[in-house]
Amino acid sequence: MARTIASDHDQKREQILKSAAKIFSIEGFDRASMTMLAKECGISKANIYHYYTSKDAILFDILETYLRMLRDRVCELDLTGADPAERLRRVIHEILQAYRGADHEHRVQINGVSKLPPDQQRILRTYQRDMVVFVSDIIRDTAPDVLGKDGEKLRSVTMSVFGMLNWYYMWNTGAGPEAREDYARLVSDMTLKGVQGV
Repeated sequence: MARTIASDHDQKREQILKSAAKIFSIEGFDRASMTMLAKECGISKANIYHYYTSKDAILFDILETYLRMLRDRVCELDLTGADPAERLRRVIHEILQAYRGADHEHRVQINGVSKLPPDQQRILRTYQRDMVVFVSDIIRDTAPDVLGKDGEKLRSVTMSVFGMLNWYYMWNTGAGPEAREDYARLVSDMTLKGVQGV
């Protein structure tokens, strides 16, 4: 007889992923153990193995869930009727708000993708690439005469924007919505106007 899925299956899975992201972020994926994970989750190792066959499977699920949700949230933003500058402001704001509460997942993403098999890395890098292309197209449209003609410069500006956003958590852990809104405005102004426009 097939084993039925518990009514709280999804909730427990989310708890495991959140706890694992914290442990992998603090301890590092290689040093983290299933025993540490079970302790953080408040459940037995056997219970974790009911959901996941290995630590690698947990890592992939953390990153696949996080990056897919991030990509969808940003790339499906309704920007209808907004000019390029306003689109950029709204996307930068959305990215920073999406990062809120996900510091551990973000850190695991930075260090964890390369630890997975190539086929899983390709899936995750596709999510990342989709978001980079989406933002890059918006940045290009803010200065088409300059960035539309110079792909290398466009790439540099795009990755600089992501650099400013991706490392925000390092010096502003736990920043709330207002602080993130202020920083999103700063990054947008610097990108659109240069430092003199700040």
